[in-house]
Amino acid sequence: MYQLYESDSGESAGVGGLKTALPVVRDGFTPQQIDLGRYLFFDPVLSKDGTVSCSSCHQPDKGLSDGLKTSIGINQAKLKRAAPSLWNVAFYKKLFWDARATTLEEQMVGPLYSADEMGNTREQLKSTLNGIDEYRALFKEAFPEKKSNEIELSEVYHAIAAFESSLISLNSRYDQYAHGYPEALSKNEIEGLNIFRSFVARCAECHTPPLFTNQQVAVIGLAEPDGLPLDPGAQETYNDASLRGAFKVPSLRNIDRTAPYTHSGKFSTLREMIEFYTLGRGHEVATDEKLHIHWHIWEPDLRDHELDRLVDFLKTLTDETFSPRIPDTLPSGKPLQARDQAYKISSLNQ
Repeated sequence: MYQLYESDSGESAGVGGLKTALPVVRDGFTPQQIDLGRYLFFDPVLSKDGTVSCSSCHQPDKGLSDGLKTSIGINQAKLKRAAPSLWNVAFYKKLFWDARATTLEEQMVGPLYSADEMGNTREQLKSTLNGIDEYRALFKEAFPEKKSNEIELSEVYHAIAAFESSLISLNSRYDQYAHGYPEALSKNEIEGLNIFRSFVARCAECHTPPLFTNQQVAVIGLAEPDGLPLDPGAQETYNDASLRGAFKVPSLRNIDRTAPYTHSGKFSTLREMIEFYTLGRGHEVATDEKLHIHWHIWEPDLRDHELDRLVDFLKTLTDETFSPRIPDTLPSGKPLQARDQAYKISSLNQ
């Protein structure tokens, strides 16, 4: 049913290139702005009490997520949703699981000033950074046209956006195969790709290459774990009851690194996540909920063998070539978080 692509000569070939174009990328940042953003990203000085950094929830060794079902914020607060990966956010037009932000700058002020996440205030953040001589010098280098020596919050957001826009992942083994190198994938992985693209499984209709997301929100009919009430998701963003339980379609890039899966971290493995889609449309929806499930969600009735091949294929989407380097020291003088330090040492020993 699922065949290798073949050239006129009868030899196995790749899929002949990407079938959809990449969106316009967020670009135009200087190296100094990107590197300043990298320091800020790993520096817990951005939080109210100096204990939480952006990298607390977006860890390089966990696909720029955090490996938790739902994230942990300041004072060990248990957050409502899982941390989404930051790979390829330079291409995104909607951010957060509920699609409530439309720019990286708009997105980042959420965690910075959320009482449960980083807990800071605009006044404290600006005062703290302006009290650090090394940061003042770095901001002057990153924004040489600025007339004041004072760090502005807009410059903080711009620098972090610059760094996050450098997190590009587009050179996986799948990409090499797609550009015509057939040996990049095994027979099982190619079979998985063909299942992924098929009108039976229909995975690619929402997880559209090359980003492996269509950047839309969708209701797939997930129940919340542990009997929690239904998270309304994008219903609140758009004030639209038809989007109750809708969440942004996540990219599958580096998906093998970002378990557990879904906005609530409900599934521990890729196999469990994929199996959800073949168990029947709306099979988890509570009887008192009338959700408008996306029309792509149906009952493909995939066999165990096909589910296994899909897992094989998804693992070919891993490309961490541009995984960020953790700074040796931070301009604030604060120590790296223990987890970041452990990862840095591990990377150096590889």
